[in-house]
Amino acid sequence: MLIRVATVQFEPHPRDKQYNLARVERFARAAAKDGVQFVALPELCLVGNRHLTKRSAVELRAIAEPEDGPSIARVRKLARQLGIGIAVGLIAERGGLLFNAYVVCLPDGTVRIHRKLHTSGYPGISEGDGYTVFDTPWGVRLGVLICLDNNIVENVRATAVLGAQILLAPHQTGGTHTMVPFGENPLPLSLWENRAKNPAAVRAAFDGPTGRDWLLRHLPTRAHDNGMFIVFSNAVGRDDDELRTGGAMVVDPRGQIIAESRSIESDMVAADLDMDLVTGSVGRWWMKARRPELYAPLAAARSSATASR
Repeated sequence: MLIRVATVQFEPHPRDKQYNLARVERFARAAAKDGVQFVALPELCLVGNRHLTKRSAVELRAIAEPEDGPSIARVRKLARQLGIGIAVGLIAERGGLLFNAYVVCLPDGTVRIHRKLHTSGYPGISEGDGYTVFDTPWGVRLGVLICLDNNIVENVRATAVLGAQILLAPHQTGGTHTMVPFGENPLPLSLWENRAKNPAAVRAAFDGPTGRDWLLRHLPTRAHDNGMFIVFSNAVGRDDDELRTGGAMVVDPRGQIIAESRSIESDMVAADLDMDLVTGSVGRWWMKARRPELYAPLAAARSSATASR
């Protein structure tokens, strides 16, 4: 069985939902014309990212929408009109709390929402408390993990154990301020400002330790070890005082990249996913050898750390 998916990189405008929604619609219509059944856009693509870390609680609430708010309603309507799945990121309010949310609108009108589990760097935004794995009209199960969620290996394994065959991995990554050793580091904004004169310098920086090289340290491994496709979307270009490095890609259950954007601008790439690769993968074979009775220390280690604070 084949399913055709697309993944997008673009530069959201901070707080400009109308501009960002127009970009989503443009990519969605292009995907539908290309025979795509599902298109994934970046984390927080409707509101922008880096500026949120500098907003007050009052400002964040003004940016957020209810989970049945107008932006989600618009994307849901578009998904039904085009007959494809569309996934977008925004700040959503639920039960008085704010979440970094990724909303999956399916062509049958169904809406699924993942609330980011690990929200480091976003004061005032709460952490989600559960995994998001669900059936789709195409007969495959999708899972969602947002950015940092994917770096915690237990999250990807849990999503696979819950039956996800395709993992949507929306990000805002590359060129970030971080304390991670040998990880991402900021890129100079002058690179982006001079991209018309020296695009090769931007491409080289995006490929380096703070960009593509960083992604290749973990995304192919997550896909291979868990026997799943990973659909990675990302912002590209300026994000307040940082740069995002794009690199939208699709990785198969063998850990091989089967589609990837090499553009330094907004872009979309598509791939046909052969779902037989999931059932025949090494990762799924390894998962059959799991012995959950041995894994209690994973939970105990977390509990002990929490209790000692």
